[in-house]
Amino acid sequence: MKNHYPGLLPKAHLWTDVVVLNFCFFAAYLFRFDNLSGLLQNQYINLLLVANLVWIFTIHIFKTYHFTRLSYHFNNQLTQYLKAVTVHCAVMMAFLYLTKQGEEYSRYQFLMTYGLFVVTSTASRAAAVLFLKLYRQAGYNYNRYMIVGKGDLAMLIRDFYVNRKELGYRYYGMMELDNHRNNLDSLESMVKEKKLDYIYCCLSEMDDEQVQDVIRMGERQRTQIRLVPDFRGFMTNMATIEYHEMYPIIQVNTKPFSSFNEQTLKRSFDLIFSVVVMILGAPVFFAVWAAIKISSPGPVFFKQKRCGRWGEMFEIYKFRSMRVDADSMGLKHSQGDNDPRITSIGRILRKSRLDELPQFINVLKGEMSVVGPRPLYKYDVDMLMEAAPHDFQRLLTVKPGITSIGQINVGYADTVAKNVERLKYDLQYLKSYSVFDDVLLIFRTVQVMVLGRGQ
Repeated sequence: MKNHYPGLLPKAHLWTDVVVLNFCFFAAYLFRFDNLSGLLQNQYINLLLVANLVWIFTIHIFKTYHFTRLSYHFNNQLTQYLKAVTVHCAVMMAFLYLTKQGEEYSRYQFLMTYGLFVVTSTASRAAAVLFLKLYRQAGYNYNRYMIVGKGDLAMLIRDFYVNRKELGYRYYGMMELDNHRNNLDSLESMVKEKKLDYIYCCLSEMDDEQVQDVIRMGERQRTQIRLVPDFRGFMTNMATIEYHEMYPIIQVNTKPFSSFNEQTLKRSFDLIFSVVVMILGAPVFFAVWAAIKISSPGPVFFKQKRCGRWGEMFEIYKFRSMRVDADSMGLKHSQGDNDPRITSIGRILRKSRLDELPQFINVLKGEMSVVGPRPLYKYDVDMLMEAAPHDFQRLLTVKPGITSIGQINVGYADTVAKNVERLKYDLQYLKSYSVFDDVLLIFRTVQVMVLGRGQ
């Protein structure tokens, strides 16, 4: 049977939350005043009516119950719900304050209402998601589908649903449209017989006429048609679709962090974090400066040309960890703990990564970011351009960083193999950006510093 109660689940969640909100209000009132006899005769019933109206308005604005089979999972449900309940609580507090009625209501009852509401609604969502997952895995509430096409893309579609039985999709075969008319008739016969809900069309294996005929067949049989373009060649570049009136335009992101929001967010985080570190870390800066000055002759800071964004060269700042005559020994990379060029204090600085602290100056100047792929010597750039030109070219589209996922997992790279390995880790960072990810990488870097595991 087609159309398996469309829209029932969002409505069930909506009315469940409304009932739970009212139940929690009454329960909190009962806990606070020990009985419900006076509830209907005082101002609390007015507060409850306002709370219901504000909740309906809030969930309408935030589209709390707008989801599909693919987007229906616990994390998404909880995030949408908590957004709505946070705004609802803030609006209710503002209402009580602006109407100057806050003193007439019990704060204990107010807070308990929201506490019970969050706990109860979270539990109901977890139960609903778990029940639906088990129900679909048992073979109920499923959608029937088949695929037009038999290539790699068709297999990817099939494998997607095979590995996600909780979504409730049942596979009914693949078909090619070589002999167009006869195959289309066979497809329509199968749609009728099996009562298929969806037909997936692999556009790379069909021409325009075939696509139009399948769409018309879907209209006749009331079966939804899903057109699947082959994006596999460039989805790693985070392609997005924009609509220019009725025309979909696929934009391939060749410049990570190029949107205004991403640029503003990342740069703001870099500036704020760098200023805080340089102010709070001033005693550490001074202690390292004094230790270098006392332990070995020469300048405290070390400047070196490194490759930045778009391949532009800049001078990186570090606390000096090697002897002044290190370049005369002819070694291009660090040789680890046994490197004869490293000073006694330099060995400690490298293990704790404290030699990198002056690079916050590069961040303030806009040459580097706090988190990003490490800036490389010209020698390493040439080596990677030969070993992995495409991947490394993509790495040059972002600012280098003081720390990176590659630096944490691989450390200093003194061979081509290590450089390529670190490159692969750093490419993972470009797939998506969030401040949360940056903070996690910073915490991992601090852990390396504290444990002295720097290389």
